[in-house]
Amino acid sequence: MSYHFSKKLDMPFDAAVEHATEALQKEGFGVLTEINVQATLKTKLDVDFRPYMILGACNPSLAHQALQSEDKIGLMLPCNVIVQQQDKGVEVSAIDPIASMTAINNPGLGEVAVQVQSKLKKAIESL
Repeated sequence: MSYHFSKKLDMPFDAAVEHATEALQKEGFGVLTEINVQATLKTKLDVDFRPYMILGACNPSLAHQALQSEDKIGLMLPCNVIVQQQDKGVEVSAIDPIASMTAINNPGLGEVAVQVQSKLKKAIESL
């Protein structure tokens, strides 16, 4: 079982970040955090790394449902989406919440994970 959904895009990196953010918004996700891995590695370690952005995406309604089902699920929130430069274009990937939550034995949480998975898949497929 894969732990992510991915799609390759033929566009500049910054445009892909914007495009991914817009696709997430259409599915009810806001981007709460943006972690520029390339800049962080350069600043902290003086390492050159390819453009790589982690977007912390959250659908407030589904996050609320998950938190009501499992009080420690915040350890897995927000849902991470990455945009990374590849040799041939840019790749956008989203975590599969079902794969990431298999360790939690909570049927109520599973129902929420299915909804989140559906929305994240739609966002990635729409790119």
